[in-house]
Amino acid sequence: MGNEASMIVHDTAGSAEAIAAGPFGEWLARARAALRGDAGVDVPCGDCTGCCTSGYSVQVRQTDIRAVAVIPAERLAESSFAAGQKTMLACADGSCPMLESGRCSIYSSRPQTCLDYDCRVFAAAGIEAGDATKAVINRRVRAWRFSQSTAEEERTHDAVRKAAAFIGRIGDGSAGVRVPTSPMGIAVLAIKVFEVFLDPAMAGASDRTLGQAVVESARRFDRLPAP
Repeated sequence: MGNEASMIVHDTAGSAEAIAAGPFGEWLARARAALRGDAGVDVPCGDCTGCCTSGYSVQVRQTDIRAVAVIPAERLAESSFAAGQKTMLACADGSCPMLESGRCSIYSSRPQTCLDYDCRVFAAAGIEAGDATKAVINRRVRAWRFSQSTAEEERTHDAVRKAAAFIGRIGDGSAGVRVPTSPMGIAVLAIKVFEVFLDPAMAGASDRTLGQAVVESARRFDRLPAP
């Protein structure tokens, strides 16, 4: 299936020990605020270092002054994502070069990218974080359990999962729009545009109509002007 995200099924009696992810409504509101840059996230990682050992490169922004000061210059390369940014590439074994003895050696000065990373986004979207190179994260994703105290929370979570499934399905361009195809991109976009899948007017809409609605919703969320 290439980069298309794989759906996950929580095994409540299986090998993954359940880990509380918090109330879904509260998490979603904070996640959306973090995506807009209005708030941070507080992830109960515990001893998990999945994101530090799964081959991720880390974007280091111009505002990450403290991180740049402590990361060896030879570990930083020019970013291909944004001018002026740097990228800290993973080591050959997939680990972060700042990981020492299983601990982040620059934890108090780590880049904003690390502060923003929250693997609960995959559990919210009902997808895995990636292939076998993300095995540690996938185990944590399967273990997360959101609590839902209202029918509205349940409908909202269902809409997020429907959004992710739809985005993953149209990644081939079949709906006439461009959408992310990486698991992270799919999950983040689903968090941004799930309201499209709560709209009764969208019931039975074609993929092209839904795809355009997703793009427009994403633009509104990102506060971008209409094209």
